[in-house]
Amino acid sequence: MIYTDLYNEVLIKPCVEGADSLKILSGYATSTMASDHLGDLHEKKLNAHISLLVGMCPSDGLSLSNHNGFQSIVNSQVDDFKNRFSCSYIYKAPSIHGKLYIWYKGKQLYKAFIGSANYTQNAFYHQRELLAEVHDENLLDYLLLIDRDSIFCNLPEAESLITIHNDANYYRRHIHEDQQIETADTDTKIEHVRVPLYSTKTGEVQNHAGLNWGHRDNYKREPNQAYIQLPPSVYKSDFFPVAPQCFNVVTDDNKSFLCRRAEKSEEGQTIHTPQNNSFLGEYFRNRLGLANGAFVTRQDLKRYGRENVEFYKIGDEYYMDFSV
Repeated sequence: MIYTDLYNEVLIKPCVEGADSLKILSGYATSTMASDHLGDLHEKKLNAHISLLVGMCPSDGLSLSNHNGFQSIVNSQVDDFKNRFSCSYIYKAPSIHGKLYIWYKGKQLYKAFIGSANYTQNAFYHQRELLAEVHDENLLDYLLLIDRDSIFCNLPEAESLITIHNDANYYRRHIHEDQQIETADTDTKIEHVRVPLYSTKTGEVQNHAGLNWGHRDNYKREPNQAYIQLPPSVYKSDFFPVAPQCFNVVTDDNKSFLCRRAEKSEEGQTIHTPQNNSFLGEYFRNRLGLANGAFVTRQDLKRYGRENVEFYKIGDEYYMDFSV
């Protein structure tokens, strides 16, 4: 039985020992966990394909951020993720609450684990879970049986077969309820920070950094490349997880980004999108009504009506408000 260091014992060590594919059945799962896991394997120069089956979708559905996140990883062309991940949802009742991790060497079953840990950051990093190694040749037969009631996450029909919950509406409701509570008893229950999108030293959007990071090196870079610079009060706190852990950000207009801290220090003083550094730049230019790849000025922010973003920490997820 394994109840300490689950992440390394179950998700890393078998690959170090030569296993090259992992089939996962998990009642609940998050795209941030999948991204973190794949990125860690890549950094350790371990090559494995992960196939994920999410079991509780018939009864609980799936958040839009996780649905979009899974699709993004499946379709990614970044080396960390390209052709290394597939994801399916159980869509026929009853739901499946089980958790099963099966490693293969080629076509031969190598190791299998069963227990309480969902494929989430909470389960593997924060909660007290346990998994036990099992030896049963019928495991693959079981997976093949339930796989008949699943659909790939990137097929259009998936969104009609399971309920996809709108994260932004969910987060807005919680923030509104929290503000009412705060008004009543001055106790803020949802952590939040405000981050300026311009340099507080110069009063302008950086020429070759921040939202204009892609305009460095004599414009030879992809001009949409961007990151969000965190002020010291934020990057020195524990508000965001430190690098290299990824986290999911849902926006007020219902977009979703897989993010990670990076740059300048071990923990990371900025926020960027590791799958593609242009995602944030494209997003903010679109919100500001600017052309793709355009140079961003503080005047553009003023014209839009907002010069900062607010991040709300709700559980393991983050809500980013750039609304006017």
